[in-house]
Amino acid sequence: MINIESSGITDIGRRRELNEDSFFYDDGMGLYVVADGMGGHNAGEVASELVVRTIRDYLNQNTNQDASQDPIKAEDKLSEDARRLLTGIHLSNHIVHQAALQNEDYKGMGSTVSAVYLTDKTFIVANVGDSLVYLIRDGKIKLLSVPHTLVAEQAELDPENAELLWNDFKHVLTRAMGVDKFVKADIKEMPFFKNDILVISSDGLTDKATPEEILELVDNQRSDLACQKLVDLANARGGEDNITAIVLRIKSDANNNSGTSGRFKNIFKKLFYTHLQPKNK
Repeated sequence: MINIESSGITDIGRRRELNEDSFFYDDGMGLYVVADGMGGHNAGEVASELVVRTIRDYLNQNTNQDASQDPIKAEDKLSEDARRLLTGIHLSNHIVHQAALQNEDYKGMGSTVSAVYLTDKTFIVANVGDSLVYLIRDGKIKLLSVPHTLVAEQAELDPENAELLWNDFKHVLTRAMGVDKFVKADIKEMPFFKNDILVISSDGLTDKATPEEILELVDNQRSDLACQKLVDLANARGGEDNITAIVLRIKSDANNNSGTSGRFKNIFKKLFYTHLQPKNK
């Protein structure tokens, strides 16, 4: 059994009248989700809550279900657990989209979602939007999620001029939950090792803290204290948005460090460092 220390926190911030973030974490399920809602009135709050609740309920009810029965069948390279998580995301997108169509007050609402789902030896990361997921391993931090923003996508095509768009377009999403009938999530699965730390957060935090600052506040810190320090930092720097963070720490090593598994870990770590790129705000 995996030994996990986790904690989560959400804060309204210093400028907003409503908290439109939602989150869920459960070590028993191995599920950790952050959603950042958008929309007028309380629609953003509704969208994010629907996303989190739908994914949670789907995975909770289908823990032992054969993934071949899930509607996500085209993704042959995905594991059963990854397909199950992806199905939960697609289902939640459908529910938010239908709610927006059926209720005038919810028209135009949507949400981001970032989820981590643990198996016996791996973690699966899936996201839509700009709520980020970081992996901290051996004192280094790496972005695992894919930011679906206009600025991030422009940076892939034209890094030099992307910074010109930052102030006006940094929050313009290119994908969001519930906006369209179908949504494409980015998803990846990789092995975990003892002392790995995963940080999932809404942009209310990542707009205010660099990856290096997140690393400094989280590494070698108890998960609940790390969450509070992250929120405090974002609020100290203005707190213009809602702030949500989940920190989970792997305290047991399902992937043994000795023998073949140990050699695999060394290879994986080399790949991790090779592809580690600084993410400048």
